[in-house]
Amino acid sequence: MSNASRAALSAVLLSPFVVFSGATVAQTTSPESQADTAIALEEVLVTAQKRTESLQDTPIALDAFSESALEREGINNVGDLANNVPALTIEPFPINNTQLRIYIRGIGLIDAQVTQDPPVGVYIDGAYIARSSGLATDVADLTRIEVLRGPQGTLYGRNSTGGAVNLITRRPNPEELEIKHSVISGNRDLKTSKTSVNIPLWNASAVKLAYLYKDVDGFIDNGGPGGEYGNKDIEGWRLDFSWDVTDWMRIDYGYDYSEVAHFNYGYTEILPSTDLDTGSASADAFQNQIRAGARQFFNYPGYDSRPSRLDTAVPLLGSDTEIEGHALTFSFSVSDELEIKYIYADRSLFDGAAIDLANGSFSTEYRLDNNAYFGFDPDGPALQAARSVQMPDSRPDLDQSQFSHELQFSGSVWNERLSYITGIYYFEEDAVEDNSEPHHQLTSPLGNTGQSVEVSTSAIQTIENSALAVFTQLSWTPPILEDRLTLTLGARHSEDNRKATINKRLTTFLVNPAGNGSRISDNSIAGAGDRDFKDDSFSWILEYDLNSEINLYVKQNEAYKSGGFNIREPVTPEGEQRFNNGFDEEKVRSWEIGMKGQFFDNRLRINGDVFLTEFEDQQLNFSIPGSLTDTSVANAGTSELSGAELDITWLAARGLILVANYAYLDSEINPSMNPLTNEVDDGFVFNSTPRHAYTAAIDWTIGQWDSGRLALNMTYSFTDDRNGGGRKEFVHLDQQPAFDVVNARLGMYEIPMGNGDLTVALWGKNLENNDYVINAIHNLPQADRAVIWGEPRSYGVDVIFRYAD
Repeated sequence: MSNASRAALSAVLLSPFVVFSGATVAQTTSPESQADTAIALEEVLVTAQKRTESLQDTPIALDAFSESALEREGINNVGDLANNVPALTIEPFPINNTQLRIYIRGIGLIDAQVTQDPPVGVYIDGAYIARSSGLATDVADLTRIEVLRGPQGTLYGRNSTGGAVNLITRRPNPEELEIKHSVISGNRDLKTSKTSVNIPLWNASAVKLAYLYKDVDGFIDNGGPGGEYGNKDIEGWRLDFSWDVTDWMRIDYGYDYSEVAHFNYGYTEILPSTDLDTGSASADAFQNQIRAGARQFFNYPGYDSRPSRLDTAVPLLGSDTEIEGHALTFSFSVSDELEIKYIYADRSLFDGAAIDLANGSFSTEYRLDNNAYFGFDPDGPALQAARSVQMPDSRPDLDQSQFSHELQFSGSVWNERLSYITGIYYFEEDAVEDNSEPHHQLTSPLGNTGQSVEVSTSAIQTIENSALAVFTQLSWTPPILEDRLTLTLGARHSEDNRKATINKRLTTFLVNPAGNGSRISDNSIAGAGDRDFKDDSFSWILEYDLNSEINLYVKQNEAYKSGGFNIREPVTPEGEQRFNNGFDEEKVRSWEIGMKGQFFDNRLRINGDVFLTEFEDQQLNFSIPGSLTDTSVANAGTSELSGAELDITWLAARGLILVANYAYLDSEINPSMNPLTNEVDDGFVFNSTPRHAYTAAIDWTIGQWDSGRLALNMTYSFTDDRNGGGRKEFVHLDQQPAFDVVNARLGMYEIPMGNGDLTVALWGKNLENNDYVINAIHNLPQADRAVIWGEPRSYGVDVIFRYAD
């Protein structure tokens, strides 16, 4: 075990911190007789290994949120998991707040682009979601979320080097008519309505319809024209059908559709930009004139304090997202020893994001957006008399579609001593991100010269991806040691093909005081890449039941993330060549020692682990000094993450549950090749790896009567400092400081109403109204540090009605 791993283990053993999240108490008696009955924590069932089993019997470090926990914590989408899982950090993508950057155990992707895959796999009802666009969109009728920590390369496959997030929706119930309707109202004009109706049909079949609507205002006012920062409207529909055709065959079909209209939050400029010194005197001089011209139009608070208002000189434009999906599952129980399952999934995505990175500018003399503008014709003569072309609003519109097939065989043999799951998986994806019409990018004075610069750009990129994999996992309990020992072996072979094209153009004009101008540069690239990737990932797990209460496990997991192409390479011959070459896959190997235990007649649950994760050819995205949107990708030689996690759930008394979660991380990237300099340097750092993170909560049933149950839930979460930017020299500018958040909910539950019951609950989030940063960048011409803020205090009331007949 390395020194880092020993430090991680010590941190857990010595840590005084505990985190408390909701759990339930097993109860089969009336309230009047509760005092005479035993109490215990209810068993938590999960499907992390693609079969239903107890959380305590699953040798995976994971967090599971039941339907009641989702309601209690106000979790409706992946983004809402932020601050609820210590080992998980979630950030919005800077130019599109419905896109998410997800990190598990410090493994994530700082960029979000159509040609590069994230390292945390997100699944809805077993179907992989390839793109991060729309992950912040609420999902209608969620019943459970599972967060799997650590590489999941054998069962989940490529792009799960950090872990996986499973979204599970409610299945139709053929036994009874069910209706659930909830209304949520809160500050910032929050209005949410969720309705689901379950209708039994014929011969053990049922259909379920669900509808979700949400409307909420942002928390920073726009003092300029256009929309309001953070305003969001969401509508979502689900249709589910299930049919137990025979006692050995089942059909499940699901259709979902969501649409989101929203306005992005803008950056707040914290520190003014300083002059560049990249080693190119002429380029630095030109960039520094732009920076000097930009700085004069902004106020800089010089400290991190969330503003209540942020002005924009040009209209703030809206963004749109539409998501549609189909999923079809056939399950065949061939015998007691064999079950066959076939899963087909088809999903499509449209995402259009308006961009404005000059929020707070006093004047249209400095702009950094894709709004309409009156400027020069990029295809006009080299010398142009005056601005003469009206360019419309433009935004990168992403159209993406994907489908997948998965065939699974699972069961057990030899009197259930050997259980198995094996299968084959196929996936295809294509997408076009179209921003091909010439559009505005930058307008800025050049210092105090009287001249200004105008930049127009256009871009279009396409992808065609396919993936094929075969996988197997075998678990064997040998007839020794009183059947306490189980050995699990897993393997997955993956083959991927990735194709990508890019056409990008960047035109720069020098504008004189009289308004006439000349084209001083006009550069373009037309790149195309075609890469094949192969991988074999293996895993082994050794489990031992020390006694009826304690399960110990040791495991090694492997996973890989396919290579790809970087669409943000600069518009230069070198940038085009780097795009064509693409970047290599990354490989992760992780060792983990864990314990899962239940004590005192299942009133205390303690799960803990220590881990060491090693990377080969880790993909590192980082910005190019002196540029606004240009980045490159390096494959680091080797890097290492180690850490430890502790989860405690304690039923302290009847109706009083305390749960504790803590995560520790230590990270190191060894000196690696920098593709810009072709030299090895030690300037790379992990993003979003807080050394300490924990949450603490109490779930207290204050009283229970025939008329209902009164309960209080309070949660405290802490996240340590996090790096950003990917390069050591910018850590002080991109860092996100440590922060904490307190949430609470007080509700009257299970109020009888005919054949149903009613819940009324008051809730509040970030009750201390703390200011905290969820994203920071250093490369805006006007600012060396600009930030996006986390949610301020919010509060409201939930009213939920359930009916069953």
